[in-house]
Amino acid sequence: MDKDKALVVFQDKKIRRIWHNDAWYFSVVDIITVLTDSADPRNYWKVLKHRLNEEGSEMVTKCNQLKLPASDGKYYETDCADVKTLFRLIQSIPSPKAEPFKQWLAQVGYERVEEIQNPELAQKRMRELYRAKGYSDEWIEKRVRGIAVRDELTDEWKDRDITEEADFAILTNEITEATFGMTAQEYKEFKGLKKKNQNLRDHMSDWELIFTMIGEKATTDITRTRDAQDFDECKGAARTGGRIAGNARNELESEIGKSVVSKDNFFGLAEKQSRKKLK
Repeated sequence: MDKDKALVVFQDKKIRRIWHNDAWYFSVVDIITVLTDSADPRNYWKVLKHRLNEEGSEMVTKCNQLKLPASDGKYYETDCADVKTLFRLIQSIPSPKAEPFKQWLAQVGYERVEEIQNPELAQKRMRELYRAKGYSDEWIEKRVRGIAVRDELTDEWKDRDITEEADFAILTNEITEATFGMTAQEYKEFKGLKKKNQNLRDHMSDWELIFTMIGEKATTDITRTRDAQDFDECKGAARTGGRIAGNARNELESEIGKSVVSKDNFFGLAEKQSRKKLK
């Protein structure tokens, strides 16, 4: 999980949030979308803000303008509120979803505080989620380790003033293409993944996860060794790190006589794991 930003889901609807001043701040417009199903949540919030101001409410002033990612990948100033303010705001919005949403909001806010105090809880919850989906414990361990390697790399990029999601995607594609001969999008299509919210790594085999980790760990260490200072230098390090992983993959495939790059997605992988257990 990204320590600074995250996306959470309530009843299949995404809500943006950001960690700010030691608390979670949630996008007010996203909350309104969830509670009202409004066709124009921004206008709904505009009207509601005007009404609250006229009533002398301090709620609007307690909202913070924080930068959150939009659908175009760029970051924009967005009205955000912490859990305490949102509880008061929800009382101003007539909605049958209000009560279950309050319970959910309290839970996601509290869980994050717990995870900051004890990071092992985040990994435990992650393992439980993957296990519930049917993944094997062996696969889960590699996936969790891969997340730690990825976090180390993205933290390194952020330290070098790379913050745009589009730049992260470009750098990741350099590693992926050099490692597997495909961009991340081409890889998803190769595996038959058609939904945007499907995470490619959740559909990788053991070896695919391992070579992904090699590429990203190599990129992290090369970036540090070269002391890459801008996007172009980080891009060069990413290409080199991916090439190292790609060379290792090619050497393994030459020895075992087959490709480790598989069209299998999670559903195919789960079926193979089930067959192994039956033998």
